[in-house]
Amino acid sequence: FVILRGGIDDSASGEAALKELREHVSHEIGPIAKPRQIMVVPELPKTRSGKIMRRLLRDVAENREVGDVTTLADSSVMSLISKGLNKSSDD
Repeated sequence: FVILRGGIDDSASGEAALKELREHVSHEIGPIAKPRQIMVVPELPKTRSGKIMRRLLRDVAENREVGDVTTLADSSVMSLISKGLNKSSDD
């Protein structure tokens, strides 16, 4: 899951950015760590204290039922991520 910053959108220039991100991970960590899929999201699910809810991201990535979202600062983020994941799987 990636949030693009600096005026990069997820259209044509975004595809180049995603390719660059894959190559960066491959170079820094190793080719075995190159992500199969990178999903561009508007925001990550965070608690009110600012911690990223990795458990919810795993649930979405593995197509499981999303667990309790009552501790999120903005629960609408999960619906945006789910919609984006469904859209990318339809392509």
